[in-house]
Amino acid sequence: MALSSFHVLLLLLLRALLASAEGSDEHLECICEGPKCLQASECRGSSCFSSIRVSGGEELFERGCLKGPEQIQLQCSTSPFPHQAILCCSQHLCNSNTNSSSLKSRLLSAPEGEPVRYRVETLALFVLGPVVVLVLLSVALVLACRRLHHGRLQRLQEFDTEQGDGLITSNVGDSTLADLLDHTCTSGSGSGLPFLVQRTVARQISLVECIGKGRYGEVWRGQWQGENVAVKIFSSRDEKSWFRETEIYNTVLLRHENILGFMASDMTSRNSSTQLWLITHYHENGSLYDYLQRVAVETSEGLAMAAAIVCGLVHLHTEIFGTEGKPAIAHRDLKSKNILVTKELRCCIADLGLAVTHSQADNLLDVGNNPKVGTKRYMAPEVLDETIQTDCFDAYKRVDIWAFGLVLWEIARRTYSNGIVEEYKPPFYDQVPNDPSFEDMRKVVCVEQQRPFIPNRWFSDPTLSALVKLMKECWYQNPSARLTALRIKKTLEKIHSSLEKGKES
Repeated sequence: MALSSFHVLLLLLLRALLASAEGSDEHLECICEGPKCLQASECRGSSCFSSIRVSGGEELFERGCLKGPEQIQLQCSTSPFPHQAILCCSQHLCNSNTNSSSLKSRLLSAPEGEPVRYRVETLALFVLGPVVVLVLLSVALVLACRRLHHGRLQRLQEFDTEQGDGLITSNVGDSTLADLLDHTCTSGSGSGLPFLVQRTVARQISLVECIGKGRYGEVWRGQWQGENVAVKIFSSRDEKSWFRETEIYNTVLLRHENILGFMASDMTSRNSSTQLWLITHYHENGSLYDYLQRVAVETSEGLAMAAAIVCGLVHLHTEIFGTEGKPAIAHRDLKSKNILVTKELRCCIADLGLAVTHSQADNLLDVGNNPKVGTKRYMAPEVLDETIQTDCFDAYKRVDIWAFGLVLWEIARRTYSNGIVEEYKPPFYDQVPNDPSFEDMRKVVCVEQQRPFIPNRWFSDPTLSALVKLMKECWYQNPSARLTALRIKKTLEKIHSSLEKGKES
């Protein structure tokens, strides 16, 4: 059937509309050059482009068409890369005048093989960035150190529970040492001086001479108001010992004639470094270790020294109940170097940096925060073979008793009998090296179960013979079989009484 002229016109109109719809995005003619063009030299699209890419030393130059707004936006809005650039245009054959040379100038860097040229801002960032970071880290480190130093200086304030009691700072200058200590005892506290007084006293002390050195630091003879005092200066790495000893010395009702008299404790900054001071009574005879090397003692003197030590030990080991009570304390590092000799030739126990406390009311065992252990030469078998019951306070008291037996042996060696006396030697001097290791002591004390040598002459003297029996009862391998400090005290009183009766007869 033949189509009418109307139908022919309608068909032509529809074809034109379809053609315009299909070619609405392809109204531009562009030069086409590259792998995607096949054999055609022109293409149609919404936009024309020219691009260059440098890879592996080779240049790839392309020209062609982009179709659709998404493709145009993706390609033409991309910023130039170091090795790739693209140029877009929207006119007929507008990419015909571009070439590879004109596009190279748009690259951010030179082609491969030439040095990269950075902008000044980029170079500044690379150079100054690490410097700024180092400066900031240094400032942070300085601030942290200053904060730590400040924190140490404030640590003593934890003990400041008595600031409103006792003497005020302004009265310190008008007082003698005896006045200060008498006021402390009669005020009922029986512990260290009030905190403000401690700090004031510490800052008024002048150091005179160094009288001893050890692993903890140094001991100096100092002067306060014309009176001699001992200043124990701890090294900074031994802060925990200083802190613990300060804590123990400030214990209520600790003061006793056979415990070294405590005056003050202070953490101060001198010569741009932190110094940890512990100020105590000064005893010119020094430690029992030093004294016995210089002097041999008569029987009565040796007994009095031993009795004084055990009296101090009884006071430490005993808990005092009440609102102003005192916990039981175990020393844990008893030895002749930690015992001082008074001018009356009595003894007092010092160095409480490793002490352990216990209160029955709350069954609280406080071992402190000090990782150090005692002196290896004086360690009990259960410490050396690591079988000690660390959660039992009585176990620590029995360790003290073992060490006391060794100190008693040291005194006995330097005690005259029938005009004879041995030279000073430390316990186990003939069985272990001068500085014995943990394993040296464990082998002698635990494996071989040896004890210090007893000279024959001791058995011919009634007093020394009684002391031999006593020290052996301190040296039982089984800790629970050892005597208590109170039993030792009573036994020494009996030995002294027998000695006095022997003199009268």
